[in-house]
Amino acid sequence: MSMTQPTRNAVKTVWHTFISSSAWRWLQKAIVLTIFSLVVNHLATRDSFLYSESYRFPIEGFLSTIVLSILIGIIADLNFKFYKKKHFSKKVEIVTIIWFMISTLGYITIMYIPVNIIIDKVVGGQTIFYYLLIGLLITLLLCFILIGLLYAQDIYNLYRLSIKDAEITIDNGAKMMKLTYENIACFYSENKIVYTVQNDGTTINTDFTLNELEEKINDQLFFRANRQIIIHKDAVDQIERIENGKLRIRLKAFIKNDEIAEITISRYKRKAFINWFQ
Repeated sequence: MSMTQPTRNAVKTVWHTFISSSAWRWLQKAIVLTIFSLVVNHLATRDSFLYSESYRFPIEGFLSTIVLSILIGIIADLNFKFYKKKHFSKKVEIVTIIWFMISTLGYITIMYIPVNIIIDKVVGGQTIFYYLLIGLLITLLLCFILIGLLYAQDIYNLYRLSIKDAEITIDNGAKMMKLTYENIACFYSENKIVYTVQNDGTTINTDFTLNELEEKINDQLFFRANRQIIIHKDAVDQIERIENGKLRIRLKAFIKNDEIAEITISRYKRKAFINWFQ
């Protein structure tokens, strides 16, 4: 079935917007990278200080810093993805953020010295360890500032998600109670009633619908497996591939209801589930 002209125009508009925003992001990164390289190399050695009588433009250092900056960007991005998956997806704390920064700077240090020595050998230069150490310290200082600025918004967004209704108030008729996310295994619907299953197997009926709960809860921790159930990530015990590209999810033993202890993920939701679970 071919697209109509309005649809084609809409697709073109979205595509052009994406290209423009992507190009602007790359331009911003290129500008920051260039400024970073210029600052580092003008502060690293005495001959590169501005207004110095022996001033010369540090072309070798400038080019090598471009290479190093690309590697630093890759290291920071990979480490952030690791922390996002293992730590930030559950809880964002000052200690975790500090460890993210320390580990990132540690990886940069491990990479920095051998890469600089190799670059010096390639360009025929001589490695002076005093200047190498000064360059490393300045690089770590600038990296600390730039990485903090670069990932501050992402970390803040993850923090907002982690505290977004970190505890939920369950209203079941005359009673109201608060449950923290970590004590909830799943929500499921049966006979038009939505139940909350706690980690100890206790089941509480609620006045919510699953659609209402889906809007309220943290989507990094909970997943809408199908029309009947929303599961908590920590409640998943086994994942099995079955026919037609589907997945069979077995929840942990504390789920007493056999009808919800095993859940089938359709092939249409399989990719979304895997991305969420990983």
